[in-house]
Amino acid sequence: MKQLKNHPYHLVDQSPWPLLGSLGVFTSLMGLIKWFHFHTPNLLFLGSTILIMVMYQWWRDVVREATFQGLHTHKVTMGLRWGMILFITSEVFFFLAFFWAFLHSSLSPSIELGMNWPPKGIKPFNPLEIPLLNTLILLTSGLTVTWAHHSIMENDYYQSLQGLTLTVILGFYFSLLQLYEYMEAPFTIADSVYGSTFFMTTGLHGLHVLIGSTFLFVCLMRLFYNHFSSIHHFGFEAAAWYWHFVDVVWLFLYILIYWWGS
Repeated sequence: MKQLKNHPYHLVDQSPWPLLGSLGVFTSLMGLIKWFHFHTPNLLFLGSTILIMVMYQWWRDVVREATFQGLHTHKVTMGLRWGMILFITSEVFFFLAFFWAFLHSSLSPSIELGMNWPPKGIKPFNPLEIPLLNTLILLTSGLTVTWAHHSIMENDYYQSLQGLTLTVILGFYFSLLQLYEYMEAPFTIADSVYGSTFFMTTGLHGLHVLIGSTFLFVCLMRLFYNHFSSIHHFGFEAAAWYWHFVDVVWLFLYILIYWWGS
């Protein structure tokens, strides 16, 4: 018989997912190196498959603990909130390093760059074309995710479903437009420090958009199955915080790299 606890904390059960997840990451990284050197992506596909399976089952366990087992008490939820806040803070400083690299190179271009910014021979993107459209898409998605959040707090199921569906569609639409932009790019990541900082910063942000869109899509599935209530919906709230963070980073990225940097 399982002993009843007399505290509000969640002491997790033994789980295989941390060990299998680290194995998936290791396999993926080894596969990436193999792909770069031998042009065979099979090990990378194996590692990615392991990671996707582990993520699905680990998140399934967390959803079960939060929704059906009642293990996410107020005390536990406060810990999760602080964890998400500190995680987003660390991400802010992560992006700050890339912005710093871009500004360092652009404010004082070296003689190797022709003392110009953008460097000679590089034609930057027009900030009034796809970058401006992507800005409008992300700002609109920020409004729709807020609409979904307020609808959840008011127990309005259909409004929250509509708002979150629109947010997920806009998120993936942003990624498709960025993919098209990369395919049409007149320069590459190998074209001086401009290409390096441009593709590293926008690519890292694009990865965050994909992660945020997946996060919101999981929340959409949970909302569809009535997992959220007006007083118990931290899973969605964390996704919304992350999405607003992605929005704000894009505004800085658009102004600094696409508009001012070009």
